[in-house]
Amino acid sequence: MSPGVPSRATGARSFFALPPAEAEARITALGGLPFHARVVRRETAGRGVLDYARMTSLPAALRARLAAELPLLSAREVARRTAADGTIKLLLAFPDERTVETVWIPSRKPATGATLCVSTQVGCPVRCPFCASGKEGLVRNLEAHEIVEQYLHGRALGALARSVVMGIGEPLLNFESLASALSFVRAELGLGARKITVSTVGFPERLARAAARDPHFQLAISLHSPDDEQRWELVPAMRGVPVADVLAAGDRWFEETGREITYEYVLLGGINDSPGHAVRLAERLRGRRATVNLIPYNPVDDASYRRPSPASAERFQRALADAGVVATVRWSRGLENDAACGQLRTRTGT
Repeated sequence: MSPGVPSRATGARSFFALPPAEAEARITALGGLPFHARVVRRETAGRGVLDYARMTSLPAALRARLAAELPLLSAREVARRTAADGTIKLLLAFPDERTVETVWIPSRKPATGATLCVSTQVGCPVRCPFCASGKEGLVRNLEAHEIVEQYLHGRALGALARSVVMGIGEPLLNFESLASALSFVRAELGLGARKITVSTVGFPERLARAAARDPHFQLAISLHSPDDEQRWELVPAMRGVPVADVLAAGDRWFEETGREITYEYVLLGGINDSPGHAVRLAERLRGRRATVNLIPYNPVDDASYRRPSPASAERFQRALADAGVVATVRWSRGLENDAACGQLRTRTGT
């Protein structure tokens, strides 16, 4: 495959878990030619084909041997839920039976490709109390090929125009695997830096290390409150890290990469959506090259939060705009099939 997606996984390995040279050698051992490995990648990433039998540019005998001896993907689809707006949520299981969810969001313009939301960990160590993804904590990091395979499952549903790494997990805590996976995504799926957004809670040291790697993606930092104590309650993994330090890390990111940051802010009715919160948030962000993405809370079972009214969300947005801060309100899609922001889980039946 393209720029490295090597795997540390043990046991049975799929085609996309193999480094490029090893994939070529494996196909050659099965009676094919080295270039047939490139054909497999092109058929899967370029055309969304997830079945060797449908790759008619490969010899029939080779297709049969590949199907019998070299699984194309390690991740299998075990559940699918489709919302009325066309948003599709996939539950994918890996050979160790650990699962993650991936969301394919169609464009409102039929001729434009979809947005894919991918996960980077099984579970999440951040454990925001309003988010379903971290209810059970962190189980393990995903391998690079396990991230790639989410893209391939998404590509099989239709063309992809954008990607958001905003699914289950904290991307900066699995950055090496993510960086390797995104190298594949750029090379094989053609998604450039402006089409990929990675969302993090903003660990300052991790941000500094990522910025030094000349990252090819846009950055979103989940803030959720302008006040230290409240942010530590809403983002437990960041306890002890002042909001000022997170914003300073964002400033350094912009200085090093030249890419503006989006600050994400989940609006929790009666918790962090007051006029005072808006004023203090505007004070924090005044003069910074950034946009605020306001996300009204999406309901999660067993969480004691409520969604703000549209009027309340609009008032919060106007208060920021009046203070010179660019802000938008994003009402998440896929709400009725639990595919919206904050609703992704690692098991079925929830």
